[in-house]
Order: sequence, then C-alpha cells, then structure tokens
Amino acid sequence: MQVEVLTANDLIKTAPVFGQLSFDDHEQVVFCNDKDTGLKAIIGIHNTVLGPALGGTRMWNYASEWEALNDALRLSRGMTYKSAITGLNLGGGKAVIIGDAKTQKTPELMRRFGQFVHSLSGKYITAEDIGMDTEDMDIVREVTPFVTGISESIGGAGNPSPITAFGVFMGMKAAAKYKYGTDDLEGKKVMVQGIGHVGEALVEHLTNEGAQVFISDINHERLDEVSRKYNATIYVGDIYSADVDIYAPCALGASVNDETINRIKASIIAGAANNQLADERTHGKILKDKGIVYAPDFLINAGGIINVYAELEGYDRKEIMRKTENIYNTTLEILKSAERKNITTHNAALQIAQQRIDDRKRENLN
Repeated sequence: MQVEVLTANDLIKTAPVFGQLSFDDHEQVVFCNDKDTGLKAIIGIHNTVLGPALGGTRMWNYASEWEALNDALRLSRGMTYKSAITGLNLGGGKAVIIGDAKTQKTPELMRRFGQFVHSLSGKYITAEDIGMDTEDMDIVREVTPFVTGISESIGGAGNPSPITAFGVFMGMKAAAKYKYGTDDLEGKKVMVQGIGHVGEALVEHLTNEGAQVFISDINHERLDEVSRKYNATIYVGDIYSADVDIYAPCALGASVNDETINRIKASIIAGAANNQLADERTHGKILKDKGIVYAPDFLINAGGIINVYAELEGYDRKEIMRKTENIYNTTLEILKSAERKNITTHNAALQIAQQRIDDRKRENLN
C-alpha cells in the first residue's frame, strides 16, 4: 500500500482561494479563460474604498497557476497601499496573464483580455507591467475605456517606466539622506538588479549623479547594452553579498528572503520591484535589527501609478513630476516615523496607508 505524503506547500495548494496565504480580504478575484486566443488570466481586486482598483497587467510564464494566483493577490494588495500612501483616490488591483510575452502575446489575446476588463464595468482599470508595453495598452483600449498608460498620441500619459524610475531615485536619495546625512549619491556603489525599462532609467539617473553603478540581469544582451550605454559595471557573482552601499531590486519580488537576507551587505535597500520582502513581518524586522534602511517598495515605486492617474484626473506632466518628486519627502518622513515608533519602515508606511483607507471607510458610512 502506497501512502501519499503531502508537504506544507502541497497543503497550501489544496486550500481554496480564500485560504491562500496571500489572500488579504480581497474583494474579488476573477479567473479569465479563452480557448480561441489561449488567454489564461487572473484579475485580483483587493480594495476599492478609495476608488476604482487600478493596477498593471503582468504577463509571465509562471511555473503553475497557483504561482500566478499568489502573484495577483500580492500585487493587487500592494497597489491598494501604493495608491493610499501616495494620496490618490484609487483602490488596488492587478492582473496577471499566464504565458510567454515574447512568443504567446498576440493582438487577439490582448483584445480578449480587454473584454474581460470591460466586463468589470470600471471596478478595475488596467495598465502595463512586466511583459507589457504601451502598444499593448493601445490594443486593450480598442475594446474598453478602462485602461491607462496608453500612447500620448491618443491622449494618454505614455510609458510610465521613466516616471517610476524617477520616483525610486527620489526614494533612494531620501534613504541616503536618512542613513548618511546627505542625499548626494556621487561615489556611492549601487547594485541595480533587473535592467528592464525601469531599471535602465534608474541606472541613467544614478550615472548622471556620479554613482558607481553595478548591474545584474538574466538577459545578457541587455547587460551588454546598458553597460556600454552608461559605463555601468556588469556584476558577476552573488549580488546579495556584494560590497555595495545600496541594493536596488528592480526585477521580480521576494528577493529579500530567508536565503538572501543574511548575505546582504548593502546599508540601504531601495528599488522598483513590488513585494521585495518575501515575508513582510519577519524580513522587515531582520533588516531593522541589522540596521539596513529599507525604503518601502509600494511607496517609492509609485511614480508609475502617479503617471497613469494623470489620464483619469487630467493633470499635466509638470504635476506628474511634482507629485513624483514628493516621494522624497514622504520617504524621509516615514523613515523618521519608524525610528520614533521603533517599528519597521514597512509597518510605518503601512500604518499611514491603512489609516487613510479607514478614514475614508468611516466617511462613507456616515
């Protein structure tokens, strides 16, 4: 007789959606399937107290549907707090499409996805994320108005990546001001992990500031291209134990985890990736105890949503840059607040965001 032994991971996967570790009282989870186009997507709507749930669509070749669901849940939750702490009247949502963006993405698939977005009647507004670009959002716009990040030629705010990078740069400078007493990054050694659209734009800001930039990515062609363009050093080896001042994760999330956290030598973590802490509570405390300044990701990478929000509110590029530049002030305030309260920087940011949501909820009840 053969006995099947279930691991802890197996038990998680056998639980219903409401039992997932990443489920955090999400309002709605939509599973989208279309045989003709091959579309398999998940839309997570976390919270709409402050407004419609806005968040990008990520196309990734996930190892499993459970991995995709977990990503949609974590990312949509992060968008709730990103909008709240930035002062935007938006809720949090995110979509993931399961597949290889390089080989499986077609105009037909994007239109079909847009139809699923449209069926939610504006409760969820999409935008671009990893595996997507402005042209894809233009295709989605053909079938639904509930999309942002479209081309400027058709009335949109364009690619949000440069604005996201500028916000991360502002957050990084604020973290440096807090840690070193100056926000001048000249001569600082910065490790940028992931040099997609946002990562490259961040490298440009850092290079112009005079920082010593190291870059790491799984795409060797991109590494060579960005290295030549900005005279950045391609780093070979364990990036976590690299002797650098600042670690900027700009690829996928959870790079600060049980395996990496005790190897990190950087004194500041400030990057564009979402959900950088695999376990917010545990890893946030370890970073605090080690004296590593963590600039909360959902705060400093909010430039992108500020950019696309302009399409909904109608403000101009000058206002976009003003709001994004203010990430510097908010980051500094949160770092100081965390020190005063003797809590992690992640919790300090979360408290401010949650307070705004709770206040609005009370207003809606009265």
